[in-house]
Amino acid sequence: MEPMDEIRETFFLECEDLLQDLESGLSAIRDGDHDPEKVNSVFRAVHSIKGGAGAFALDDLVRFAHKFETNLDEVRSGRLDPPPELILLFLRAADLLADLVAAARSGESADGAQIDQLISEMEGFVEIDESAGRVEDFVFTPIPLDLSLDFGLDLGTPAADNDWQISFAPHPGIYARGNDPVLLLRALSQLGTSAALCDRARLPALADIDPEQNYLDWTLTVPGSVSEEAIREVFEFADSDCDLRIERMGIPALAPLPVLDAFDLPAPVELVSRLPEPLETSQDTADSGAHLAETSSKESSRAPKATVRVELDRVDRLINLIGELVINQSMLSQAVIDAGFPPNSPLAGGLDEFKQLTRNIQESVMLIRAQPVHPLFQRMSRIVREASKATGKSVRLVTEGDSTEVDKTVIERLSDPLTHMIRNAVDHGLESAGVREALGKPAEGTVRLSAMHRSGRVLIEVSDDGAGINRPKVRQIAIEKGLIPADAQLSDGEIDNLLFMPGFSTATEVSNLSGRGVGMDVVKKSIQALGGRVSIVSTPGRGSSFIISLPLTLAILDGMVVNVSGQTSIIPLTDIVETLKPRPEDFHQFSNEGHVVFVRGEFVPVVDVGAALGYRPAIDKTGNQIVVLTQTDKSGLSALLVDEIFDQRQVVIKGLEDNYGPVQGIAAATILGDGQIALILDVGRIVNMSGSTPGLPQAA
Repeated sequence: MEPMDEIRETFFLECEDLLQDLESGLSAIRDGDHDPEKVNSVFRAVHSIKGGAGAFALDDLVRFAHKFETNLDEVRSGRLDPPPELILLFLRAADLLADLVAAARSGESADGAQIDQLISEMEGFVEIDESAGRVEDFVFTPIPLDLSLDFGLDLGTPAADNDWQISFAPHPGIYARGNDPVLLLRALSQLGTSAALCDRARLPALADIDPEQNYLDWTLTVPGSVSEEAIREVFEFADSDCDLRIERMGIPALAPLPVLDAFDLPAPVELVSRLPEPLETSQDTADSGAHLAETSSKESSRAPKATVRVELDRVDRLINLIGELVINQSMLSQAVIDAGFPPNSPLAGGLDEFKQLTRNIQESVMLIRAQPVHPLFQRMSRIVREASKATGKSVRLVTEGDSTEVDKTVIERLSDPLTHMIRNAVDHGLESAGVREALGKPAEGTVRLSAMHRSGRVLIEVSDDGAGINRPKVRQIAIEKGLIPADAQLSDGEIDNLLFMPGFSTATEVSNLSGRGVGMDVVKKSIQALGGRVSIVSTPGRGSSFIISLPLTLAILDGMVVNVSGQTSIIPLTDIVETLKPRPEDFHQFSNEGHVVFVRGEFVPVVDVGAALGYRPAIDKTGNQIVVLTQTDKSGLSALLVDEIFDQRQVVIKGLEDNYGPVQGIAAATILGDGQIALILDVGRIVNMSGSTPGLPQAA
């Protein structure tokens, strides 16, 4: 990869983090967080994106980010108290900014009409003339030319020995790169600028001034209590467009600048900038110093921990090696047992310690892939806004437990299922504002998205405070579509699960959100492909909850070790309902193609695993085998015949497709402690291969 391409990719990776900060900051402000630091963090995110985009000449991104940043600066400086409508507009602007970043990353063209529309809407809240920077921030006053810029302080007062002196000399073309020295100086003033001096030595006669060029240099003094990191952050994306020097030193005084030649004007002109006061000021210098020190300490405590970006392939290779280490540890332990060493021998004791160390290493390495669900939950905020706009409903998304960590692969594959569920909650679950008010509910509906760890799994819940599932309507639609017989007797839970059947939809008209019969069945398939389960809890009039249960990682599987015709196999626990040993009279011949087993008043099709995988011919007479009842979205309830159940254990998953090739009926493989390779069964595929017919009628 070329150096510039690598830098460009790094910029887009940083944009992902900045966009997350922007979304979370705006959401916090919308929810009533009035901490000025929230506004500052939102402003810095947009400013950083704009600065980086300018470095790569991403004009559309720079243009929109600059307008967005200007509006945010009005809020940040206290000149504008944002109404709720403006915060919602900022959230939409954040969505568009994310789209522009994605378009720039993929090389696609931006939607100019959408950019102009949002800029126009923002200008409706804030009237700004940017023909010469910020006109309202400058006044032209005829004063002697040997006076320097005064920020309300005595420039002749000596600076403290530990203060920072900053020399800031913007390059002439700084504006063309999307940076504005005025905004940089204003951001610096928020840190507590105590003095500023403007050097106009490069300023030409008025007739020769190019309004798109910069001619002013600056010398500034910042209190020593401000960290150097905070100062450099202000100039983060402008450091290549200026000559910057930051040093801590004591200076006797800021000397007056040299007198310039007279302008071609009736009187000399001095440019005086009215920068806003720092966000918080104290009545005296001592209190101010204490306050700044305390603020610096708080910011330091809130500073994010240092991180390192690592390619995912490297992490995967590390996890694979740790899996090999776990397997080798199991093989060593098994060899020691087979050799007859007593449990209290030094060798056995050392292996126990090695086992514990290996387990700790494995857990630590697995945590490297673990990521909080916060970015995923944040993405759902946009889905709610779009669905709310499409349906005309007022909806608020509330998130809980977004710091819960899950394997990165799981997070990536959860996006589509959650999108379906969020849209359904808004479109079908929540009532319109008028109906809600008539029922005594708030006009604004609430969709709640939460995550938590429980019993070694992750639970993600999508709930709403809507009308709940209309079970009579669901049952009637299922009958009309031929999904169930008209005389079927179903419990409330069984009726709720009809929502997951392919082709099922309660929508009467096709819209952008629903009505095509594709959605919840896709959700169930996607969740089960992740080794998870999804369930429904609904109370009429009070709302519904869809609960997803997922494994913490896809690298390790909880499975049941079984014997089939002398071959050791693994059945995923997520597919298993129960195990049982039926009586011979419970097995019945079903036509000429197979058997069924009678389980609690229901006939369940029998799947001969050994025959399906080609280990042996089909069994003519059943009765001595063990039955493992399984259920998947592909096969329904089925009874798998196995010869023996060994135990239940966690196994390290080894893919077959990359190392060997796809095998019908086999999902993956693993290596057991004795070095034996065990195949992990794909239950749904095996049932389909066997030709069994699930869903037989209940016994009379």
